[in-house]
Amino acid sequence: MAWSPRHSAGRRLQLPLLCLLLQGATAILFAVFVRYNRETDAALWHWGNHSNADNEFYFRYPSFQDVHAMIFVGFGFLMVFLQRYGFGSVGFTFLLAAFALQWSTLIQGFFHSFRGGYILVGMESMINADFCAGAVLISFGAVLGKTGPVQLLLMALLEVVLFGLNEFVLLSLLEVKDAGGSMTIHTFGAYFGLILSRVLYRPQLEKSKHRQGSVYHSDLFAMIGTIFLWIFWPSFNSAPTALGDGQHRTALNTYYSLTASTLSTFALSALVGGDGRLDMVHVQNAALAGGVVVGTSAEMMLTPFGALAAGFLAGAISTLGYKFVTPILESKLKVQDTCGVHNLHGMPGVLGALLGGLVAGLATREAYGDGLESVFPLIAEGQRSATSQAMHQLFGLFVTLTFASVGGGLGGAAWGYGVQG
Repeated sequence: MAWSPRHSAGRRLQLPLLCLLLQGATAILFAVFVRYNRETDAALWHWGNHSNADNEFYFRYPSFQDVHAMIFVGFGFLMVFLQRYGFGSVGFTFLLAAFALQWSTLIQGFFHSFRGGYILVGMESMINADFCAGAVLISFGAVLGKTGPVQLLLMALLEVVLFGLNEFVLLSLLEVKDAGGSMTIHTFGAYFGLILSRVLYRPQLEKSKHRQGSVYHSDLFAMIGTIFLWIFWPSFNSAPTALGDGQHRTALNTYYSLTASTLSTFALSALVGGDGRLDMVHVQNAALAGGVVVGTSAEMMLTPFGALAAGFLAGAISTLGYKFVTPILESKLKVQDTCGVHNLHGMPGVLGALLGGLVAGLATREAYGDGLESVFPLIAEGQRSATSQAMHQLFGLFVTLTFASVGGGLGGAAWGYGVQG
């Protein structure tokens, strides 16, 4: 139908006005609440005897750089395999992440670093904000091509709040371990997006399925995103962990898990593909499942063999999900998962949460030695048994699925009528 000039002008103003409103609001909140932390404030850092080399910047910034590249380059280019939505994939990723970084600094700050009436920010808050942006971009992958930038910004506005609340419940109240975010990032982002996609389901979108195809050059650009994510994923999982053996072990376990998921992806893709041919969608996505599946357990004593086994299983499940589960979701459950986030983030995220519960349940003083205190402080202090910690881990998965499902449903119901075709 043809829009009236007045209606067209109104639509043209929606994005500029929303961007200015959100930026203005966050700027005011920053002015009132946000301050440098001790590691960043000139007066506080130089109060006392500190070597400049001791500053957290030198220990955390390399990991932050890698995570930042994953968010803006990796996620953005991973979704350009859709020939008709390449600009939207990269452009809207840029927009969403830029807003989410500011908004999540505030939301996470109120939950985790609110001291003396102020939110104290530094390297750790930058990394955590990137993690939150990652969850938002995962949800974006489920609804890519079905929404415009206004709806996506509103989605981020709600999702960041629920992400922060879910993260606070899991990490601060339940005290579960989830350094690489199998639950808080991947599972939450995937199922928030999937439920949102289901609520926004419109039968007429079936007529535009041809727009979701790929061509040679779009698949090639998508592999840029895949390679960036694959290379930097050890930094993603290890960035927030305790310095020393925990961070070292997390990077190592992720490294091996990714290699195994890549081999299982190529094997299963050729096995289920026509005439033994590889499917580039599998290669671009399922090869990354190894990074997702060890997000919860990578800092634990998973062992190199355990990392290989977990990665291989995740790659296989993700590949089979693209082949068999996605068509069922679309035809039976009316879930139009544009980028297959259920296969890359949803199922491997749930598997990673279950694996984390299993490894936590096997934690012993003999296996961890004095390192038990840094990985499982409550077990080391005798406040929890290993079995109790495992049960808390599993309950954390239930809480995450609840927050994601309710949040995606509320978000879809709130602005479903405004979704653009």
